Amino acid sequence: MTGGFTALDWSIVGGYVLLLALAGLLSTRRQRDAADYFLAGQRVPVWLVAVSVLSTTQSAATFLGAPDYSFRGDYTYLASYAGPLLAAWLISRWLIPRLYALRVTTVYELLRHRFDARAMRAAAGMYLIGRILASGARLYLAAIAVAMIGFGEVGPGSIFLASLALIVVGLAFTFLGGLESIVWTDLVQVLLYTGAALVVLVLLRLAIPADNGEIVAALAAPADGASKLRLLDWSLDPAAPFSVLATLTGITLLFFASMGLDQDTTQRLLACRDAREGSRALYWSVLSAIPVVLLFMAIGSLLYIFYERPDLMGRSAAAAGAFQGETITIFMHYILTELPAGLRGFVAVGILAAAAVNSGLISMASVLIEDFYRPWISRRRTLPDAHFVTAGRIGMIVLGAALLAMSVLCYHWQHYTDTPLLTFALAVMSFAYSGLLGVFFTALFTRRGSSASAMAALATGFVTIVAMQPYVVDSLGLPDGWKAMAFPFQLCLGTAVAFVTCAVAPGISRNESR
Repeated sequence: MTGGFTALDWSIVGGYVLLLALAGLLSTRRQRDAADYFLAGQRVPVWLVAVSVLSTTQSAATFLGAPDYSFRGDYTYLASYAGPLLAAWLISRWLIPRLYALRVTTVYELLRHRFDARAMRAAAGMYLIGRILASGARLYLAAIAVAMIGFGEVGPGSIFLASLALIVVGLAFTFLGGLESIVWTDLVQVLLYTGAALVVLVLLRLAIPADNGEIVAALAAPADGASKLRLLDWSLDPAAPFSVLATLTGITLLFFASMGLDQDTTQRLLACRDAREGSRALYWSVLSAIPVVLLFMAIGSLLYIFYERPDLMGRSAAAAGAFQGETITIFMHYILTELPAGLRGFVAVGILAAAAVNSGLISMASVLIEDFYRPWISRRRTLPDAHFVTAGRIGMIVLGAALLAMSVLCYHWQHYTDTPLLTFALAVMSFAYSGLLGVFFTALFTRRGSSASAMAALATGFVTIVAMQPYVVDSLGLPDGWKAMAFPFQLCLGTAVAFVTCAVAPGISRNESR
């Protein structure tokens, strides 16, 4: 399959790497202290923060997962973006002003003011665990595409080599410039992967001889009878991941955690000049994500026509049913077999842009250094700020190795669960988010809780999600209903358990400025 990847395609990929390097170098200057390195001196304009947040939240899971979801199903995932909008309002109203008032570098410092340093470090540790899980899953999805391009097959060995290549590229463009370098390379990456998707959409539409009315009719009434244009799922089925009920509960919780409690995103929001600009950037990032997701889901719908409706194509189309799970996605199959030379390379660049792991590395490094290493070393000796910049760079190398290991683990994990790409990438985030949500809700909305109960809540939230995973259910002989519950409802249950665990202890805030 990779025999069609020509020298022209490879030269375009090489040009992308050079373009990223140039963008990173132009935005890189001497980092005077950790605030410069991790928050870009809090001088990033609102529009650029919004683009960077969009790049952070729209990963290879969107590039590969969204077309796969609409090809197999419908548009309920698009409607679920009501959840992020609601979450953005809650974050802007309750969380961002508090973070700016406290002048923190990481969101977890809020717990130091509310409880103590032990609670802060426990939450930061849970974030690192969760981010390694989530970023490792996203890295795995991107490695599927890179493995198909470079090796023509997907297996543990090719996933390892593809993941290693992506990690090396991510480190190269993060190591010197810190967050300021990342937000500018994020802009380049968003332009590239949305541009690549637009090109594919246009070419795919031109390849289908049917008119728009025939395409809409075929999508509205497919052979199995379930409309592929359905936007709202009003069912109460606990196995439906993007129903209206799931959107207003678990999806909203997921994005509250993703955008407000995950340092990967809050680091960018804290790089604005003040809380008002941070809130504006958050709203714009969510609103701009909607047309991007629609673009990729439209590609999936046209792929359904291209492969599954030979009557509209006027020929016998290739069957797509053989391509499932981690083996390949239908989108990658189309890219590697149908696009002409040159365009294959351009779309491959879009995949690499969506697969960038540099933002996850810098956010994890900021938590590792600011919430763990700095407090520990500062009790022993006084060091210049430049030392912590160097420490952050070393931390990114260590974290990159952890993501590499997680990516290979995800190959076996998804093979066992046979979960669709999009759902797999989102579900992995629930492990750490359930405990974090329970603790932060206690800290923000009550005067209860203690450092000990916060740490217990982080553990119980994590264990609750683990107990509902298929391999655990099968191993322990638990009822099958446990593993049938969709991840938004798993997150609701895990958050409730964590909240009760944290709030059971009496206590008031003594340190936080209100």
